[in-house]
Parts: sequence; structure tokens; C-alpha cells
Amino acid sequence: MPRLTETRKELRRTQITEAAVRCFDRNGLERTSIADITAESGLSAGSIYTHYRNKADLVRAAAREVLARRADVLGEYAAGDVPPGPDELLSRLIAAIDPAEARVGVQTWGEATTDPAIRDIVVDMTDRMRAMVHDCVMAWLVKVEHRAPAEVRERAAPIAHRVMALYQAELLYTALRSPTEETAS
Repeated sequence: MPRLTETRKELRRTQITEAAVRCFDRNGLERTSIADITAESGLSAGSIYTHYRNKADLVRAAAREVLARRADVLGEYAAGDVPPGPDELLSRLIAAIDPAEARVGVQTWGEATTDPAIRDIVVDMTDRMRAMVHDCVMAWLVKVEHRAPAEVRERAAPIAHRVMALYQAELLYTALRSPTEETAS
């Protein structure tokens, strides 16, 4: 059997994580089995276990994939000549919320209260997202508000905290909306 190239392996991992997110959204984290993900992805169980040891690995991979998409967007915002201010940053983050990802995210938060491995994933991902928001706010303070670089780190922390809190509230709100409400808005 020919060996998979790194590009092909990455495509396969993405195929699996996207199938996992769809299953987690539809069935919930607890009720989703590897067999469900196998059926959804169209791959064999062996193929899935080649890339992931267990469901916790898939949850971790799905969380990282969602975070990577947010990281790309936040990095572009921070690097821009005119980074968005906190209100605009929050508006853009909210506009990019995918309802399925929000539901899976909220389920993951719930699982984090009883599963230490999932808790570690949630804490790590939340800390990384908060750091990216913080970097974006710092860029805005320096480039738009013309604050001295030495003072912006402390000043950005509470602003980034509020942006993250409001973003997480919107994730929860989106997760709790029914599919009918999603199509009506």
C-alpha cells in the first residue's frame, strides 16, 4: 500500500475532524462514537485510528482546528495598518461564529467540568484565544490609539478579557438557538 504524503495526511485529518464536529453537533460529545465518525467521514475505523488514538484526541483536534481559523483572522487584524478597535473586533468575531462549532464548543465546556483531559483542552484553547485577542487589542492601542508600546500590555489585558467574555456569551447564545432561529436571522 502506498504511503500517504504529509499533504494527504493533513487532508485526511481535516476530513476526520470535520466529520467529528458534524457528529458532535448532531449527537453530542458523549453520544458520538468512533463508529459514528467513521460513517460520517466515509473512512474506515483503521484510517481514523491511524490519525487519532481516541475520541479525546478528536475533540482536541477539532478545538485546535477552530482555534486555528480564529488565529488566522486575528493575526490578519493585528497585522493590518488599522487594526479594529475592541467593538469592531468583537463584531467581527461574532459574525464569524458557526452555529455547529458553537454547539460543539459549549458541549466541550460542559464536558470540561467533569473530564480533566477535556478541561485541559478547553483551558489551553481559551488561554490561546485570549492571548490572540490581547495581541490584537495591543496592536490597536499602538497603531490607532497611538499609545506607547511600554504601556499597552497592561492596558490591553482588561479590554481583551471583556472582548473574550462577550464573545463567549455570544457563542453560548448561538449554541442555544434552534436551527429554525438560525435560518430566520
